[in-house]
Amino acid sequence: MSTQSATEHPKPIFSPAGQAKVGIIMGSQSDWATMSAAAQLLSDFEIAFDCEVVSAHRTPDRLFDYAKSAKDKGLQVIIAGAGGAAHLPGMCASQTPLPVFGVPVKSSMLSGWDSLLSIVQMPKGVAVGTLAIGTAGAYNAALLAIQVLALHDSEIATKLDNLRSTQTETILASPTPGIIN
Repeated sequence: MSTQSATEHPKPIFSPAGQAKVGIIMGSQSDWATMSAAAQLLSDFEIAFDCEVVSAHRTPDRLFDYAKSAKDKGLQVIIAGAGGAAHLPGMCASQTPLPVFGVPVKSSMLSGWDSLLSIVQMPKGVAVGTLAIGTAGAYNAALLAIQVLALHDSEIATKLDNLRSTQTETILASPTPGIIN
């Protein structure tokens, strides 16, 4: 029996049926514990996505093929999570015209600061939208992807409006600290 927690190896999250609109890539299998937050939100919104392990350092040809073909495959946004040197988001962005949102994955050595600085320090002319370290960043990367898609999809826009309303109602229903209504 494994002693690993569910957060270390969360259950698979399957894409809704249909043409994938968002690509989720990560540098290693261990990044899934973070990146599953993005997949779950997209699934909750019924947005089809594809999800792959694509390493900037160990499989660079695979990364370049993925990035160069992403638009032709119908993807509209790519979410790239990486830890350590975290070159995946930037190298992906260098090979595609699609928006790339980078998620710094928390590393064991520097708690994700190395990843954050690597992703955020892109040279002029190669843009990567950089999110927070960890699962909050993965969730918000999916939220940004949803916002991009909502610009041209009224069904997604309605779901996004509903999410925001629900968040507001949740806070307003329990405004006193320590007392949950």
